[in-house]
Amino acid sequence: MKKNRERVCHKEREFVYKFKVGRECLELKVPLQFPVQENVSHLHGRLMPLHNLPCFVENDLKEALSQFIEEESLREYDKEAEASLEAVKSGEVDLHQLASVWARAYAETTLEHARPEEPSWDEDFADVYHDLIHSPASETLLNLEHNYFVSISELIGERDVELKKLRERQGIEMEKVMQELGKSLTDQDVNSLAAQHFESQQDLENKWSNELKQSTAIQKQEYQEWVIKLHQDLKNPNNSSLSEEIKVQPSQFRESAETIGRIYEEQRKLEESFTIHLGAQLKTMHNLRLLRADMLDFCKHKRNHRSGVKLHRLQTALSLYSTSLCGLVLLVDNRINSYSGIKRDFATVCQECTDFHFPRIEEQLEVVQQVVLYARTQRRSKLKESHDSGNQNGGCDDKTKNAERNYLNILPGEFYITRHSNLSEIHVAFHLCVDDNVKSGNITARDPAIMGLRNILKVCCTHDITTISIPLLLVHDMSEEMTIPWCLRRAELVFKCVKGFMMEMASWDGGISRTVQFLVPQSISEEMFYQLSNMLPQIFRVSSTLTLTSKH
Repeated sequence: MKKNRERVCHKEREFVYKFKVGRECLELKVPLQFPVQENVSHLHGRLMPLHNLPCFVENDLKEALSQFIEEESLREYDKEAEASLEAVKSGEVDLHQLASVWARAYAETTLEHARPEEPSWDEDFADVYHDLIHSPASETLLNLEHNYFVSISELIGERDVELKKLRERQGIEMEKVMQELGKSLTDQDVNSLAAQHFESQQDLENKWSNELKQSTAIQKQEYQEWVIKLHQDLKNPNNSSLSEEIKVQPSQFRESAETIGRIYEEQRKLEESFTIHLGAQLKTMHNLRLLRADMLDFCKHKRNHRSGVKLHRLQTALSLYSTSLCGLVLLVDNRINSYSGIKRDFATVCQECTDFHFPRIEEQLEVVQQVVLYARTQRRSKLKESHDSGNQNGGCDDKTKNAERNYLNILPGEFYITRHSNLSEIHVAFHLCVDDNVKSGNITARDPAIMGLRNILKVCCTHDITTISIPLLLVHDMSEEMTIPWCLRRAELVFKCVKGFMMEMASWDGGISRTVQFLVPQSISEEMFYQLSNMLPQIFRVSSTLTLTSKH
C-alpha cells in the first residue's frame, strides 16, 4: 500500500494543448506531477507568460487544463483504489484492522461521535457557587468572605506597621551617618548603608508577600472545599447538620471615630442620575449617572459591615455569573505592572481580600504580559517586513519607531482586562493606556484615548457588561492646567463621543438597556460639578416625566 502511494505521488502526466494561430497549428506540452498540489488558476497564470501564449486562448486553455487535471486525478485515484482492494482480497492487509482504523477516524472527525468536554474545576465551582448564592446560604457565604477579608486586612496592617518601623529606624541611622559625612565617614559609607537599607526593605517585603500569598491560597482552598461540601449537603435533605452549616456567623467589626468620619465623607459624595432614550427608530432606554467620587471607591471593601455595604456586596455576588456584569475604566501608563500610580493602589485593594474565583492580580498581569509580548513580536516582524519592502518611502513614522523600541509595552488607546470577584461593586477592570496628551486641551474624537473608550464599550456589548464607570475628564486627579474651560471642553467631548458610541451599541447588541457612570475627581468643586450636570441633559435626550392631573 505504501509503495503504491509513493509511486502515485511521483507519477508524471503530460498535458497537451493544441490551438491554431491563423493557419498554423501549434501544440503546447507541459509535464505535470500528480497529484497536482498547485492551484489551477495559479498554474494557468504561469503558463501564459512563460510560453508567450496569445490572449485569445486564455479561457480555453484554463478550461482544458482544469479538465485534464480532474480526469487524470480521478484516474489515479481509481488505480490506487483498485490496488488497495486487491491488497485486501489477497490478505496483504488485515480487514479487521482496516475497519477499526476507519471507525476510529470517523468517530474522531464526526461531531455526533465526539466525547463531551470534561468540565473543569473552575466551571464546576462556578455552577455550585451560583446555586448557593441564590439560596438561603447566601448570607453565610458573605459572612465567611467578610471574615476572611478582616483576617487579610489585619495581616496587611501588621505588614504596614513593621515596614513603617523599619523605615523609621533606617531614617534615624541615615541621619546619624549624614552627620558624620566628611568627618569619619565617606560617600562610599553612605552608599553602602543605603544599599543595606534597600536590601533589608526588599527582604521584609518579600517575606510579607510570601506570607500573604500563602494565606490567600489557604483561604481559597478552604473556601472552595467548604462551598462544594455545603452544596452536596443541600442535595441531601436528610442531613441533620445542614442547619448548623448554614447558621449565620456574624462578622466581627469595630466602629471607630475614623470609621464614622469616613461614613460622613461618603455621604458627601455628589451624584446626579438621568434616564435617556437613544436610537432613531427603535429607542433604547439607558441610565446615566454623574458622580464626584474616587474610582477605587467602587473596589474597596469596608470593614464596617453595615447593611448598605452588605447589600452592595450581595448584588455583586449575585451577578458574578450572570449577564449583568459591572466594570470600570482605569487610566494607566504603558507598562503592564502594579508598581506605581493608580495601578499600585488598585493592586493593593485587590490584595486586601482573597479572590475565590479568579487568579490573583499578579498572575493575570503575567498572562497579559505574555500575550502582549507575543503580539508585539508578531507585529514587529510584520513592521520589519513592510519597512524593508518600503524603504523607498523614506523610513517609518514615529509610531512605528516607538513600537520597535518599546515592543514590551502597550500603546495609547490599547487596554487589557482583569477579572475580579473580590471587589466591592465591580467584576471587570479595563486598564486603558493613556499618555500625557490627555492633559492637553486639544484632543479630538480621534484621539487614542477616545477610540479606546469606543473599543471598551464594544467589549461591554459582546461580554454582557451592562454597567460601566468611566472617568469623564480622562484623568483621575486634577492639576493646575485643568481650568474650568478645560473641564467643560473635555466633558463635552467625552459626552458627545460616548453618546455616539452608545448609539452604535444598538447595532452591536440589538439595543440593551445599560448604565453608564461618569466619574469626576473628588477635588473638583461643587460649582463645577453642577455645571457638568447641567451639560449632560443638553447633549443626551433626557426622558421627561409625564404628570397626570384630574379634570376636576
